[in-house]
Amino acid sequence: MLRKWIGAINDDNRNIRERILVLMASIAMVTMLVVLLLGYIIGENAADIITIAATLVIFLLIAYFSIKYDRLDIGGKIAGCLIVFVVLPVTFITGGGLYGGAPLWVLFCTVFIALVITGRFAAFLLISDAVIMAAAYAYTYTHPELVEERSKTTIYADSLVSLIIACGLVILMIRYQMRIYDSEAEKSKKRQDEIKALNDSQNRFFSGMSHEIRTPINTIIGLNEMILREEISPEVAMDAQNIQAASKMLLHTINDILDMSKIESGQMRLAPVTYKTGDMLSDIVNMIWKSSQDKGLIFTVNVTPDLPSELRGDDMRIKQILINVLNNAVKYTKEGSVSLSIDCEKKSNNEVKVIYSISDTGMGIKKENIPYLFTAFKRVDEDKNRFIEGTGLGLSIVKQLVDIMNGRITVNSVYTKGSTFIIEIPQQIVSDGVIGQYDIGMSQSTGKYKDKYAVSFVAPEASVLVVDDNSSNRIVISKLLRDTRIQVDVAESGAKALAKTLEKKYDIILMDHMMPEMDGIECMHKIRTQAGGYNKESIIVALTANVGTDLKQMYEREGFDGYLIKPISGKELEAAVSGMLPKELVTRMDNDSDVVDSSMEWLVYREKKRPVAITTESVADLPKSLVEKYNIAILPHKVRTGDGIFMDGEEIETRGLLAYMANLENRAETSAPSVEEHEEFFARQLETASNIIHISISGEVRNSGYHAALEAAKAFDNVSVVDTGHLSSGQGIMTLEACRMAADGYDVSEIIERMEEIRGKVRTSFVLDNLDYMARAGQLSSAAARFIRAFMIHPVVALIKGEMKVRNIYMGTRKQTWKKYIESVLNGLALIDKEMVFVTYVGLTGKDLEYIGQILKENAEFENVYFVKASPAIAVNCGPGTFGILYRLKD
Repeated sequence: MLRKWIGAINDDNRNIRERILVLMASIAMVTMLVVLLLGYIIGENAADIITIAATLVIFLLIAYFSIKYDRLDIGGKIAGCLIVFVVLPVTFITGGGLYGGAPLWVLFCTVFIALVITGRFAAFLLISDAVIMAAAYAYTYTHPELVEERSKTTIYADSLVSLIIACGLVILMIRYQMRIYDSEAEKSKKRQDEIKALNDSQNRFFSGMSHEIRTPINTIIGLNEMILREEISPEVAMDAQNIQAASKMLLHTINDILDMSKIESGQMRLAPVTYKTGDMLSDIVNMIWKSSQDKGLIFTVNVTPDLPSELRGDDMRIKQILINVLNNAVKYTKEGSVSLSIDCEKKSNNEVKVIYSISDTGMGIKKENIPYLFTAFKRVDEDKNRFIEGTGLGLSIVKQLVDIMNGRITVNSVYTKGSTFIIEIPQQIVSDGVIGQYDIGMSQSTGKYKDKYAVSFVAPEASVLVVDDNSSNRIVISKLLRDTRIQVDVAESGAKALAKTLEKKYDIILMDHMMPEMDGIECMHKIRTQAGGYNKESIIVALTANVGTDLKQMYEREGFDGYLIKPISGKELEAAVSGMLPKELVTRMDNDSDVVDSSMEWLVYREKKRPVAITTESVADLPKSLVEKYNIAILPHKVRTGDGIFMDGEEIETRGLLAYMANLENRAETSAPSVEEHEEFFARQLETASNIIHISISGEVRNSGYHAALEAAKAFDNVSVVDTGHLSSGQGIMTLEACRMAADGYDVSEIIERMEEIRGKVRTSFVLDNLDYMARAGQLSSAAARFIRAFMIHPVVALIKGEMKVRNIYMGTRKQTWKKYIESVLNGLALIDKEMVFVTYVGLTGKDLEYIGQILKENAEFENVYFVKASPAIAVNCGPGTFGILYRLKD
């Protein structure tokens, strides 16, 4: 029995409350035994001793039967009732009332009940305890004669013993509970680590399996395509076509398994890009029409004319969704038709909900099976569909991809009549153009097994290096490019590739990733920095069996100019290579504008990336001419008025804002872009640049965008954020310096180091007409603003250690103040860099600017003087009549 009792304390299968109950019951019984002995020694009341002894016996019986019949919950409730209704009131009265140890035991028992008993019964006991003890206090107060008088020694001894034991028990109870919680937390963490390790192991297995299977499939598909290019008999052509179809089916299955693994482990990531909707639809049609022809089905595509011609989203995943559903429609339709219809609903100026409807005249879906359509590995109506190939993963992947895109998929189906899948996906609108009329119809094929191959271009003067440790892959790529007459060299390792790049200039290098000794990434970096090498600026493309959006992004971050997936068809390879070669080397052999697969659209159509791009915010107050000269990407701040939220400098301009603010009842607030807006901005810029340095407004000023930019940059390995410690054109001066350095070929670390150097040399200050606008913006009190205006005080504010502070004040007319301000800021002229100065202003007239320019010229000769109207986000805090002289000191 004792062993079973101890086992209950350490039993991990029991809940924490039961284990605490057993422990506390054990300690309570031992304590009652100790109290019984001490009570006898110090001469406690006989009734008190009898009560404790009887309670001890009852507790022992409760414990025995609770453990024997494994009903600790009932035992705990009985013990709780015994304590509340018998032990506490009796011992309170017989143990000296207020002058005994009972009050301490009331506290202990209350904690005990709260910890080990749950639900309404615990509430009942606690309320009963409070009521009964209140009654006991009242009773002993009104009838003090019923409380036995005790000696001073007994009172103090009883109180001390009760205090020590009760405190010890509470500490022990809390410590034990903490130990159990710590143990459970450790077990939970261990389980999480095991699950993570299992997921990582599973992902490594699937990734490795995908890579290992893709490599031989690349050889099979590539060499099989070469067979189809030859003059062969119809029977051989049919066999080759079947090999091609089977290989693609295997590849499709591998992709499904890999995607499912990523989705289940939470590693599926979207890669939004700008894409042409017509091109994407052409890709889908080209993939589906032949399979529908082979089954004698009519395949039609109908597109609403007002569908935007350019959208932003993950077009690769959208194609995967649509192709999966269309393939199912073709697969489960014996006769009739399959159709794809595209409609759209404009949600805002820059967002549209695209609605794809896929209908078929197939067997339909039973109503009771529709809830299971999107369950992985589940195939509905197995009896009818057992001869149809498939893993049962397709629609499950579709559903989860749609959910990731914040979309929705619904199904309408009549069994034996057909089905319609409706997929709604929100997308960003890139341009105002629409697709117009787009209607495609396909009918049954003529039954040819072989399409005549025709080379799309020739480039006899071009040279390509293929680097791959697998000889079959080298043979396949060489043969697929044979008819283009490109000079193809091969290297079986990174070391051999480096030897060749020392000897010859290549237009394109196709680089495998997974190679022994030196992998493709290391080899690419060594080519880029190779002393005496001819290929530092050559286009280097990752041609690999590793797949995944995260890998594509990784290759881009590492500096590859493109990413192609094995296996690759001759048509895809030709389209990719022709798009990357210098145009003067390429002679096109046809007028076909083939659309390259989404996995390499970015490779074919983009210009070569800039090594470093400089970006900043609209509050940098740079002239448009300089923004265009240095191709600076500007992220707008926002201005919130009673009429809505407007993009700074794009949807609202300074003059209109000042006119709005002329009404004293109107208010306007500025806000920086959010973390998500920064992330989208950086992602767009990384499409044309390998690295980004974002020149941000001071992190210390109100509504700064620096902190959001810094948080957003954590999602990118090649985005750096610089806190200028300035705003307005002071921030702009640092931006221009960074742009000049980037244009001169300086790397990221050198530019950032330079920004740190000149931060303290830039001078940013403004003289304000008054402080009314700052008061309306909540930056100071209205009373202070009224005082400033009443005494014709014109404050000068400056950026000091990143914070805007009042540096000086002038009294007098506007022109008197302006003259004093200009003379003051240009004091120490010998230290000022005379290359440029910015006069950034708010609400000044042409005559005002002429006067300021005249005073400026009288005090200093600058090579370039830029008069810049402050952005609305700056103007809303300063008000009309404000201007600043912004420059930097010499090195």
